[in-house]
Amino acid sequence: MSFGNQSSFTEKEQAITETVENNQLFDYDHWNAQLSTLSGDYQGASPYPHIVLENFLNPAVLHECTREFDQLNEGDGWINYVHYNENKAGLNNVDRLPTTIKRTINELNSPEFLEFLSTLTGIKGLMKDDLLEGGGIHQSKRGGYLNIHADFTVHPHHRHWQRRVNVLVYLNHGWEEEWGGKLELWDTKMQACEKKVLPIFNRCVIFNTDADSYHGHPEPTTCPEDKHRRSIALYYYTEESQPFRRATHYMVRPGEGRKKFMVKLDNTMVAVYTEIKGMLGSNDKIVSKVLRFFSRKK
Repeated sequence: MSFGNQSSFTEKEQAITETVENNQLFDYDHWNAQLSTLSGDYQGASPYPHIVLENFLNPAVLHECTREFDQLNEGDGWINYVHYNENKAGLNNVDRLPTTIKRTINELNSPEFLEFLSTLTGIKGLMKDDLLEGGGIHQSKRGGYLNIHADFTVHPHHRHWQRRVNVLVYLNHGWEEEWGGKLELWDTKMQACEKKVLPIFNRCVIFNTDADSYHGHPEPTTCPEDKHRRSIALYYYTEESQPFRRATHYMVRPGEGRKKFMVKLDNTMVAVYTEIKGMLGSNDKIVSKVLRFFSRKK
């Protein structure tokens, strides 16, 4: 199933902007009124619990986020995740995030939003991550990709924090279907892709991050050189006495047998780094350099 494109600023978006007072970022009245239906849709979705929501945040505020994104440069603390299984950049240093982007992240980490998210997902006790580990804002240029994977399951710096939910908000005006970059949701046995989601402006994807919640955008994007695939990415946790522990685990798709060795080798490096990171408190700038070095040796 695929979702199509949309105009950069629709009449519906304009109406939402005009009815949300004081630039309220998330319209709790609007979304809470639908929670009964939305939670049923979410928890009953296939291949695993998830939902795709349109016009998720105040579009006027997100327009400002995209403007701030445009003003960032590579010297602003970006981490380059470039190795065999991915090619993207991320920024999770809160002190370096622009004002409106930081405000948006703070709202999505607020107690009110956590309550909305817990009701939607049926997962009690969801917690925010002030460190934005692996999250924050992401972008990839032409040729960017992220192989199909299941996310790391435990926070590297909180050993009892089980990762439970991802929230992705896309910031891409005028993103064309032929540019690719669709988020793919695969079945838990990695036999088929069940859903593809085009990463268009103000579309939000929320999904459970279980050990077999396989997702990614494995095909390199073909967008123009001056375009980027951009998102706000936030991850949520619950505290567990004995959490299941595993690093990010990449998978090969059917017909990609020739890639199996490289994917497995990359998984091993990521797993080793994740353990070292947890013990020493190192950051993702180190892993990006190490993985890029070994990827060039393959």
